[in-house]
Amino acid sequence: MTSPAGLTASFGRRRVYWQAGVCLAVLLGALYLARRHWPAVESGAGRLAVADQGWLLVGAAAAVGTWAASALAQQGAVVRRLPGPRLIAAQFAASAANHLLPAGLGAGAVNLRFLMRCGLPAGRSAGALAVKATAGATVRLALLALLAPACPGLLRLPRIPPAVLAVALGVAVLVAVLLATPLWSRCRRALGAVLADIRALHACPARAAALWGGSLAFAALHALVLIAVTRAVGLPLAPLQVALLYLAASSAAALLPTPGGLGSLDAALAFALTAAGTPGAAAASAVLGYRLLTVWLPLLPGLLVLGVLVRRKAL
Repeated sequence: MTSPAGLTASFGRRRVYWQAGVCLAVLLGALYLARRHWPAVESGAGRLAVADQGWLLVGAAAAVGTWAASALAQQGAVVRRLPGPRLIAAQFAASAANHLLPAGLGAGAVNLRFLMRCGLPAGRSAGALAVKATAGATVRLALLALLAPACPGLLRLPRIPPAVLAVALGVAVLVAVLLATPLWSRCRRALGAVLADIRALHACPARAAALWGGSLAFAALHALVLIAVTRAVGLPLAPLQVALLYLAASSAAALLPTPGGLGSLDAALAFALTAAGTPGAAAASAVLGYRLLTVWLPLLPGLLVLGVLVRRKAL
């Protein structure tokens, strides 16, 4: 008879295989779209090569700021004071690891190990990550709600195919079934622990300000990166419009478990920009520039920092 540990390991392997399969399918789809629209991609790359260097530097500075904002939000999710330089280095390393594993597993693993190395129990560390993720999602939804009325008609919901509705209905039924199983009691206890952590954090105004301020700055700085790139390549979109398109595209891309949103976020950003009236080549140059500043340029240094942190047993 299989032991509980063996069942857990088997379930974990199946989950990893499933996530890897979905990730591979999305990336292959992105490669197919890139090949199909290669002239627009090639033209976008050429347009980016002659873009305004000043605006690209603004985007690069905003990209660097996202790591500090992430560190601020992570500190806000923990009552205990964390070592500042190591915290920022961990966020830089986590951003690189996040582009190697699906569904944010890389960043989650790095931050979990960092918090545990700082003396937090595993449960509290996982709860801190959940608090930070909840605050980030709440801030994004709030920003979407605030910016949407300022840009009327910019966001157009696509027609939802019947197959997607059927899948959504199936997921809802599955959730309802899970709520009736003993698994729900475990989920409820975990949720209760997270809510208790949130109440404890908000009893300390400094931690609450760091959590929500860092989460807001993180989303705003990522939007600023895209705004700077669109300015650099001469896209005729207002900054508020670009920010709203970024928030909508990144929220949609979060539903697909690809490493760092690779493929899913690129497609969502390109679709959002072209749906707003941007030519295909200009949209491709904006997406390429955004990815260059937030992923490709910091990737190797981030992995080097990750290696140093592991070697020094800071993770």
